[in-house]
Amino acid sequence: MKRATFALAAILASPLAAGCSDLIDDSASSQDNFALGDAIPGTNATNFAAAKNNFALTETQQDGLGPIFNERSCSACHGNGAIGGAGQQVERRYGTLTNGVFNGLAATGGSLRQLFGIGGFNPSPGVNCQSGTDANPAPGATIFAGRVTTPTFGLGLVELIPDGTLQGIAAAQPAAIRGIAVDNVIQLTSGPFTRGQHHVARFGWKAVHASLADFAADAYLNEMGITTTSCNAGAVVTDFATENRANRAPTNAVINGCPDDLVPGTDDDFAEEENNCAGGLTEVQDDVANFAFFMRNLAPAPRGIDNSNGRGLTEFNREGCNGCHLGTTFTVTANGRSQSFQQFSDFLVHDMGTLGDGIGNDGDSVAVTRRMRTAPLWGIRFRNGLLHDARTSDKAAAIRAHDGQGATARNAFNSATAAQQNDLMLFLSSL
Repeated sequence: MKRATFALAAILASPLAAGCSDLIDDSASSQDNFALGDAIPGTNATNFAAAKNNFALTETQQDGLGPIFNERSCSACHGNGAIGGAGQQVERRYGTLTNGVFNGLAATGGSLRQLFGIGGFNPSPGVNCQSGTDANPAPGATIFAGRVTTPTFGLGLVELIPDGTLQGIAAAQPAAIRGIAVDNVIQLTSGPFTRGQHHVARFGWKAVHASLADFAADAYLNEMGITTTSCNAGAVVTDFATENRANRAPTNAVINGCPDDLVPGTDDDFAEEENNCAGGLTEVQDDVANFAFFMRNLAPAPRGIDNSNGRGLTEFNREGCNGCHLGTTFTVTANGRSQSFQQFSDFLVHDMGTLGDGIGNDGDSVAVTRRMRTAPLWGIRFRNGLLHDARTSDKAAAIRAHDGQGATARNAFNSATAAQQNDLMLFLSSL
């Protein structure tokens, strides 16, 4: 499954400005004139177009799709407004509590439920296979949650925010709303990251990944079922090379002795193609590299007009929304150019009380399962579903659903006058 490939230059971060001010610098930035879906300055147009096409490509069983999956292309889940946006799909998570701690029910394929299976397939003459499909509800599950797919606009800039900046934000926050910088171990050597390094995670509803290459490889495996290998200093990286199985017995373990899907073995065994990474090779599998390049060079969503004439911004700060949805202007160096942006998030996880989805890793306490990453508000006007499960499209309803460390800001909103609430809605509609 070879796609158009190109060399990826390492993008190095330079924290020229990063702070934790309670006031928002609402001046225009270099991002404001971009159309939705444009590339950031300095991006090679040919490479960006090739990566974008790969991001939108529909995968087939011949490519290794399945055996169970949620969609057939990246853009199928990331397409609101432009390729790379949020999605309409709400993926399903599940689990249970065992002795008071979270159990993702790994033996049943947990905790992500894939919606589709490829069905029957014949990998060789006389061999009849069946993918099976995930049971709904999953056997033994008592906790169920939905997660809408998130937009990827501007995430390459977010990837470059220094760890120390995010850790400093957490240290400066009042104890009542202090977030946690989640530690993540890098899996793929790509861009400024090296396998085995520790970095602050910032992507995903639970802040799972720090690197967009890891984020891409994880989604390729778990959302499309396509397994890959990569190379790191001559060693084969197999972190993303194990197929998911349907959680309905007896298909969970072995499908009648069949291979995983139409293509036996790893779907795109890049390491094998490269003579098992001979010569100390370090390189990420082609598709994953393209997906990461596209996201790293995708510009932030453009800002709209604030029809509150600045009053909504004042209200945003007065209610304390900016305690977590940080309004600081960040500046990093991407493609050799200084680029400033406001993402309205601290990229930390917070205890959200009843708003937390209850999903975690095996062994997590209930308190840990309530933690959610502060969702960035930039580009919110291009989204249809708000909150992690897209339960509402109404911004006021989303604010009122806040709990835990977001309860104080929620209460301030509820006690605001109708005029103040309207000003805040107008401001949010400009993001």
